[in-house]
Amino acid sequence: MANEKLMKGHILDFAAQMKKLVNCKDHSDIKFLIGPNRKPIYAHRCILSTRCAVFKAMFNDQAQKGEGAQNANVPFVLTDISPEIFTAMMEFIYTNCVTLTPKIAIDTLASALEYGLDELRKLCGDFLIDNLSVQNACECMQAAVTYSQQELKEHTLRYIEEHTENVFKAKAFQELGEDALIEILKSDELMLDEADIIKYIKEWATVNAVVLNRPMSEVARRIVSHVRLALLSAEELEKAERDNKKDNLIPVDCFSGAWKFHATKKGDKSNPLLTKRKGTTDRTHHQTLE
Repeated sequence: MANEKLMKGHILDFAAQMKKLVNCKDHSDIKFLIGPNRKPIYAHRCILSTRCAVFKAMFNDQAQKGEGAQNANVPFVLTDISPEIFTAMMEFIYTNCVTLTPKIAIDTLASALEYGLDELRKLCGDFLIDNLSVQNACECMQAAVTYSQQELKEHTLRYIEEHTENVFKAKAFQELGEDALIEILKSDELMLDEADIIKYIKEWATVNAVVLNRPMSEVARRIVSHVRLALLSAEELEKAERDNKKDNLIPVDCFSGAWKFHATKKGDKSNPLLTKRKGTTDRTHHQTLE
């Protein structure tokens, strides 16, 4: 109608009232058994199926396999999600809001992707960006790479660039997967000298070699190709080559490329391995990098 207009009430008041229905047994018509301990959580089919296509398909599949109301009383068993994460997801489905903590935000993000809840995914990403810290930056970068979250990756990388050494010192740095670590090492903005970066990569490789029960050289093969050895002075490069004989962490061809630069003194702006980082300590031979 021409004079029709949508008038909005108090959205947050509505959300607060709807939140009372989360895991409320009264008037519920479906029960979930969540986590390895199968904690019961109650819900309402009409709300879940309206708000989430995955739940709608789940309920339709149940109806097709069973016989009406009798089958509808059979609970859904979901052991691969914790009650805390599932409850957060239910809160979003019922209220379009979610209560997050640093402890559950990444797992809630993963569940949002699994259940096709895009707005919840964005809320989780925004929360992680707003709560970046030295302690969780590596975990956020890992999540961003694992779940292909570009905005989260960009913000997290910027944070790591600004707090490079403290992040690299954090215990979570040792838990980074190789793809996430490579994304970090590609950056020209890291506030750390290459000699220190090599030291932290060796520590990462040592820990992961033990965890994965594989040689350090194998664990770090893709990682070390992003180390900018040419930024080291000839004396530092010679020492690094001697030290490398103990564990063969860095392949010979990486050293060959660095020595080639020292011999020719010809820079290449298109080659990231011949590009100074923001935190690179100046050395005399860097004049030829330009």
